[in-house]
Amino acid sequence: MSWLRKTRAGLKIQRKKELPNGLWKKCGRCGEIIYHKELERNLWTCPKCGFHFRIPAAAYISILTDDGTFEEHFSQITSGDPLKFRDSKKYVDRLKQAIEKTGLSEAVVTGTAGLEGHTVALAILVFDFMGGSMASAVGEKVAKISEVALEKRIPLIIISCSGGARMQEGILSLMQMAKTSAILAQLSRARVPFVSIMANPTTGGVTASFASLGDIIIAEPEALIGFAGPRVIEQTINQELPPGFQRSEFLLEHGMIDMIVPRKELKSTLVRILDLLYHSSKPVAT
Repeated sequence: MSWLRKTRAGLKIQRKKELPNGLWKKCGRCGEIIYHKELERNLWTCPKCGFHFRIPAAAYISILTDDGTFEEHFSQITSGDPLKFRDSKKYVDRLKQAIEKTGLSEAVVTGTAGLEGHTVALAILVFDFMGGSMASAVGEKVAKISEVALEKRIPLIIISCSGGARMQEGILSLMQMAKTSAILAQLSRARVPFVSIMANPTTGGVTASFASLGDIIIAEPEALIGFAGPRVIEQTINQELPPGFQRSEFLLEHGMIDMIVPRKELKSTLVRILDLLYHSSKPVAT
């Protein structure tokens, strides 16, 4: 149809119809425009190139756990403002904005769920909540759900997607590295399995603590994983970094992670791991 139509009064411009927001997504790697429903059916991975889109905690719960079995724990634990921190905006205002944006109380969702006959403790970091940053409340929730895993002797699964420690809480945020590492050491001594899953990105203090302490460490394809950013490292050592540095594939090649698992295979892989570790299925707790 022509954009211009002749009328008795002259030329009339026919305006292009606006498409509703959220119907299409552009792939961050190949640039493919993907219909939202198709992307959802494909577990938020590009059907053309396999690029993994960042997804919220609810999507991981839907993908990994048995329907209707997830029970959230410790949602009442939220961050305060012990340092009365302010940069260009008050920390309390940033927290309020993140809560309104995500509908969550903090940057991690914790709970228990069923996974093909196993009961698991689950923690999922949410990048949309202040970059998935590790605050005091995040460290507390991770420690608490780890204690649940220890008490019930059920496997712990943590999905990390984080920019690191939350600067607005200073040393109190950095202390969560020691806290979470200490409780995970207790799990190790009790021989309770901990599977760490690294999504894109997993960086900073999260990488330097619980994300790297899994008995089995899984990464999603092409996830950025590291402590400091590549540019900072290059400036520090004054050398050019090799191609793909800090990506999942590079870390697997150098023995820093155990496997790379596409999102479509993540649940079945976890089930196989748990079956091997436990030798038999366990009933889901009610």
